[in-house]
Amino acid sequence: MIYSIAIDGPAGSGKSTIAKKLAKDLEFTYVDTGAMYRAIAIWALENTPDINDEENISSHIDEVDIDLDYKDGEQQVILDGENVTGRLRLESTGKAASVISKQKRVREKLVDIQQKIAEEIPVIMDGRDIGTKVLPNAFLKIFMTASPEVRAKRRYDELTMKGEDCDYEEILRGVKERDHADETRAVSPLRPAEDAVILDTSEMTEKEVAEKIRELFEERKGGKI
Repeated sequence: MIYSIAIDGPAGSGKSTIAKKLAKDLEFTYVDTGAMYRAIAIWALENTPDINDEENISSHIDEVDIDLDYKDGEQQVILDGENVTGRLRLESTGKAASVISKQKRVREKLVDIQQKIAEEIPVIMDGRDIGTKVLPNAFLKIFMTASPEVRAKRRYDELTMKGEDCDYEEILRGVKERDHADETRAVSPLRPAEDAVILDTSEMTEKEVAEKIRELFEERKGGKI
């Protein structure tokens, strides 16, 4: 059996950090699906006059080449032959990704890539519709969440540690706007799968969250849940 773990949740819930840790501990391959959407956003910002022009982007999306590579255990995203990993976390990229991720043809292209990966190797995928759309038959589904204030503080701390000048209130507004966009989009809105385990990580450490999910995985393997 090829195991798969789907971790969904809003921006800043900590799902990528936890997914990376679990993938290492369980010797699974980590797939950051959000990074793939951010890569498409980079392409759109550089190659289209208007990222909101879904018809134009749809007509060219099949020309875009997205590949995943791994260096020292870290996922690298290759866009048309260029490693764009270092640009994925820019605020401008994130805002554009919020627009791009609503577009039907973009989602179809990336979901197809993601499903093919999961058919071949054990994976931990994180995103916003993994359990509901990408891996509806995942062995274990987790929906991680936290309050907007906690998630904004995490992002603020992350940017501050990188030496970037940022404003907490502005980040909080962005988190709430992203939540609204993700939850109300017409295609694959953000919501827990019916069979997902919901974890509120607001008061949990990264270690506690990782241990809880691993415990759930081992219990399911043993037929206890």
